[in-house]
Order: sequence, then C-alpha cells, then structure tokens
Amino acid sequence: MPSQPQTRVLYVDYDDDSREMLKLLLSISQIDVTAVATAESALSLIDAERFDMYLLDSWLADSDGFELCRLMRESHPNTPVLFFSGAAYESDRRRGMEAGASAYLCKPDLEGLLGSITQFVPHTHGVA
Repeated sequence: MPSQPQTRVLYVDYDDDSREMLKLLLSISQIDVTAVATAESALSLIDAERFDMYLLDSWLADSDGFELCRLMRESHPNTPVLFFSGAAYESDRRRGMEAGASAYLCKPDLEGLLGSITQFVPHTHGVA
C-alpha cells in the first residue's frame, strides 16, 4: 500500500528560535516544514512550491501576518492558513480571521496547533 505524502507546511515567523523549535517539533510528527522569516520570502515560495498549509505569526519583519494572509488568500484561496502567534488579544484573533485565516492559535499551544493541522489537512499522518 503506498504511503501518504508528507504534509508540507510553510511557516513564517520573524523569530529564529521559534522557527527552529517549531520546525523540529513538527518534524517529529512527520510534517515537512519550510520556515522563513519574511513575507517576501513566503510569497516567493508559494509561487514556486506546493504547500498543504500556511502557518503565520502576526508580527513579521517586513510586513504583518494579516496582510500576508490576505495576499496568500488571493493566490491560494483553498490552502488553509493558521496563525500561531504570541499576539493573544481578541482584536488580533479577529484581524486574523478577517484576513482569511482558517484558525488563530496563540503560542505556545502546541497541542492545539497539531490538532488544527490534522483538522485542516486530513491526510496528515504521524501527528502525536
């Protein structure tokens, strides 16, 4: 029986430590993560590669995650977009959802993040 393709996630976060930690944690769950620091890098990648999900922080060095979410929605309207951010105010969550996000999770809710990845990308396997 052929194995299912590995889930591919593009993670955009300005913080180096957050990118490395989440990349490692998701790889343990057999999720392939490409992690970048800027909206510019993310937009270049989504034009060149296929991802099953976009994972964004609301704070980026060259833009904000809300604007990036809107741009991603224009070119990839069916790809799930999740915010995973330290911005925990209700107004941040509302802005994320208004920008087109599928869900808005606050760091460090890793269990919620893994559950959301499984929810929005049903073929995800190996998620512990």
